[in-house]
Amino acid sequence: MGANLKEVRERIKSVKSTQQITKAMKMVSAAKLRRAQEAITKMRPYANKLNAMLVNILSNLEGDASTTFGQEREVQKALVVVVTSNRGLAGAFNTNVIKEANSTIESKYSGLRAEGKLDILCIGKKGFDFFKKRFPAENMVNDYVEIFSDLSFDNVAQVSQRIMDAFKASEYDAVDVAYGRFKNAAVQFPETAQFLPVAKLEKEEGSKKGKADYIFEPDKTSLLEHLVPSILQTQFQKFLLDTHASEHGARMTAMDKATENAEEIVKDLKIAYNKARQEAITKELSEIVGGAAALEGA
Repeated sequence: MGANLKEVRERIKSVKSTQQITKAMKMVSAAKLRRAQEAITKMRPYANKLNAMLVNILSNLEGDASTTFGQEREVQKALVVVVTSNRGLAGAFNTNVIKEANSTIESKYSGLRAEGKLDILCIGKKGFDFFKKRFPAENMVNDYVEIFSDLSFDNVAQVSQRIMDAFKASEYDAVDVAYGRFKNAAVQFPETAQFLPVAKLEKEEGSKKGKADYIFEPDKTSLLEHLVPSILQTQFQKFLLDTHASEHGARMTAMDKATENAEEIVKDLKIAYNKARQEAITKELSEIVGGAAALEGA
């Protein structure tokens, strides 16, 4: 019984030590989340408005002017960008983003994958480790796995610019991005967004809405040549900021839950310890009483 009590004491000590670690990680994630949430909260309305404007303009050009990034071609080769975090301990966050990316690959690009015409660009170690092991035959672009160490616009723009240059050169005919969309600390949504070509607005059947008449200054071609890449870079930056905030939100929630679970385990272990201790004391008392009774009888 003494050995059993010692084992329970050691386990209580171990769980308390783990609880201190999870509590500290929760506090660190909460601090990082505040900064990440502020960044995406400021960026999202701006990026969404720019993207809506871009889609609207390209949907209304109808041959008057064109931009390479809005041209829909027969998809002969595609790129899937997978944005995950570098570290784990974030609940099911990375797993959900990877599942979303995998689902897109299987549903949209299974034929291209079978022909070896699908590339995967991973941002974040978790996604890279998974796809390197799961899809060893695919061409993995791993130049930007560590980009989360510097999420400045200029640094992230290098990735989006490389993708846009590849699309412009017809190296890819379609580019999708799988990422985690941040809602709040407790809720993150895995999503896949079409990055290139820029999706056009779907016209409703029977709609009599006329073509929007935009005034371009300078001319359409010159404006679109500078405007479209800038908007696409902003949109790509949003994907990474969304995922960054989602990661810290998911980790904070996971560590908070882990801390609560550790507290419950400690309570249960203390009850078990006290019960075992009472049993040991009762047994010892019974042995003493039994021994005393035997002596009196002698």
